[in-house]
Amino acid sequence: MRLCSKTNCASSAAWTLTYVHADACVVIGPLAMRAEPGAHDLCSRHAERLIAPQGWQLIRLGAGEEQPERSRDDLLAIADAVREAARPKPAPAAGPAPVARSHGHLRVVGDPEE
Repeated sequence: MRLCSKTNCASSAAWTLTYVHADACVVIGPLAMRAEPGAHDLCSRHAERLIAPQGWQLIRLGAGEEQPERSRDDLLAIADAVREAARPKPAPAAGPAPVARSHGHLRVVGDPEE
């Protein structure tokens, strides 16, 4: 039995809360099979009372609802993104090497013409 993640709440968890920062979205769904990093387990009372940050969307998945399946277009878009990320980057154009200056534990790399 997992407990609610809220401070001083001793109720058992029934829901899992996940933040999707890239989409400014908060998702509350049925309790996940296991605790995951970045996910928060909530009791029913806290899950019902939760509101999303201003400008964010709140999605509540009911206990009986299934998670939406990815369509073929979604899977192709993911595959294209992976291929694009795996492509070798072109070598930078030959030119003067940047000048490195040291500032304590930091290193500043600047244009040699500065």
